[in-house]
Amino acid sequence: APAMLITLCYLYLWARWGPRSAALVRSTVRRLHRSRCSFTFCARQPHPEERVCLRIGGKVFCTGEAQFLDDLNRWSVLLVPPFIYPEKLLSAEHIAFVTESISAHTEDVQKGPDSSKEIVKWSDFCSPLAYKPGEPFKLIAEASVDNFSSLGIAFLEDRLQMDNGMVPHRIVYMDAVTPAGKSGLGRGEEEKSKLEEGREQEDEATSLCDKEPGAGEHHHLHLSSCHECLQLENSTIESVKFASAENIPELPDDCSRKTEEEEDECVEKGMKRINLAGKPPNVLIYLGSEAAKGQFEQVKSVLRECIDAESYTIYQLHQERVLRDPWVENSLLLVIATEEPIPEGHHKQFMKFLSQGGKILGFSSSFTFGGVQIKHKNKLRKAVHELVVSKKDSTEVKLNLLVSGCVFEEGMKEGMKEDPSRVKILSRLNNADKDTVMVHLTYGSSGGEAILSQAHLELDSNSMDVQSEEDFNLLKMSNSKRYEVLKEILTSLGLSCELSEVPGLTPIFLLSPDEEIHLAFLKWLEGNVDAEGLRASSKVSLKFVVSCEPRVEVTPSLMPVVTEMGSFSSEHFSLKTYQEHLQTKKLGKILLFTEVTTTTMDLLDG
Repeated sequence: APAMLITLCYLYLWARWGPRSAALVRSTVRRLHRSRCSFTFCARQPHPEERVCLRIGGKVFCTGEAQFLDDLNRWSVLLVPPFIYPEKLLSAEHIAFVTESISAHTEDVQKGPDSSKEIVKWSDFCSPLAYKPGEPFKLIAEASVDNFSSLGIAFLEDRLQMDNGMVPHRIVYMDAVTPAGKSGLGRGEEEKSKLEEGREQEDEATSLCDKEPGAGEHHHLHLSSCHECLQLENSTIESVKFASAENIPELPDDCSRKTEEEEDECVEKGMKRINLAGKPPNVLIYLGSEAAKGQFEQVKSVLRECIDAESYTIYQLHQERVLRDPWVENSLLLVIATEEPIPEGHHKQFMKFLSQGGKILGFSSSFTFGGVQIKHKNKLRKAVHELVVSKKDSTEVKLNLLVSGCVFEEGMKEGMKEDPSRVKILSRLNNADKDTVMVHLTYGSSGGEAILSQAHLELDSNSMDVQSEEDFNLLKMSNSKRYEVLKEILTSLGLSCELSEVPGLTPIFLLSPDEEIHLAFLKWLEGNVDAEGLRASSKVSLKFVVSCEPRVEVTPSLMPVVTEMGSFSSEHFSLKTYQEHLQTKKLGKILLFTEVTTTTMDLLDG
């Protein structure tokens, strides 16, 4: 019956709509998405049991019987698990689907969307829920029925761009997201096998290394440079994973007790903090050769006021490290804030970053590409001018900013036809020449894009370059609009600008799964603290107390340590589970546990 229904509906729709492929796709999905069948957009030959509705080039849109996901324990949740509130995420007018993408360097694969057509960005039409790494890379997402159709149409017409720079290969709507065998997302079989392997190794080490990692180096934890610590990772750390990650995924309790409207907001807020580019959430600031520390702090401060500071880490990219450090693969956004000429080697490295899906934001810099040239206008230098900025919703914002004295011009128009970049003007000066001072450029087929500004979005009215009281007042009145424009830019580059509330610091608990070791440690402690139970350190002092009293203050420089284990309880960590999975003889028997702290490096210093 379902097969006959699909066939009859297809014949009816084709007779009615004829070659109008987009209308055919939308109507088919609207009419049949509640039936027990699947829709597939793919770049392969359909299976015998699938029925082709539409074929465009080497891609097809087909229907078939309902499909189910493989073992969900192999999937990783993206901040908000899709199976906690299915009635919220998968409502009557929203459907779940899986997108499969493959590496652009795979043989016989089209490198990306056709740049001559209007590109559709995958994340603009859906909310991602979970992913499964590998080849192909798989993403579960939810979208409205029409948005799902829009993604499928863009796929068929070679206009769909994945945020991670990979090439979309298959989109399939499934009648259900819960597999026949299991439900919920958990730890993958691969991780479980690693745990079993770690259990076989009995750790008899009696000491830990005391090695400080060098600046800029990447270490797995900060203790991975000696044999004892590698064994610690294979055993003690696995027990920590069990104790703190059991029953993942779960929404925090503060969501589970909310009203229906608040639950929607909680789920939606978590969705927007997802980094779809697949890169570590690092933001780098490049300031050229003679950057003062104050300049870095100034730009960093502006960014931190715009982006979610709890989701991103901001570093300075020093000139001597541009060609040396592996930042290209490990950064989400590069901010270029220098008027110095960009060395050729650095420019090539910046273009490599774009080609791999990186994002660049230019603050009055000399960096440009793709036929866009910089023209100097001395009469504009260090002067405050009114700008008209075009926003994504087609509205305009007028504000006054300090400009660099340079404007953008498009050159080499013939050469741009073969260039992989595209140019969109975002802002012009409100003067007679309507000078272009802000442009958006895309590059390559992996999602690389740059927004370059010759207006000083990073400077406020207190800048040393402000020359008159009139300019000071103009900048001060435009300050809120400056932040509005900055957030619009950063959001369009894929960053989250929804500021999250910073949680308060919590006390530390001294824990041990072994009562005798716990008592022995307390006895040792008596001779290593002062009369008030204080153990001072260069950065953080620890004050040992028997119980956690409400009046005890927790600050970044003074942390109370509660020694009585009977008062300990946490929804994020189970000492009993930790003890059950701890396989060492000596390591990991004394723990310092806290839910919120500044940095463990400072806690352990000295």
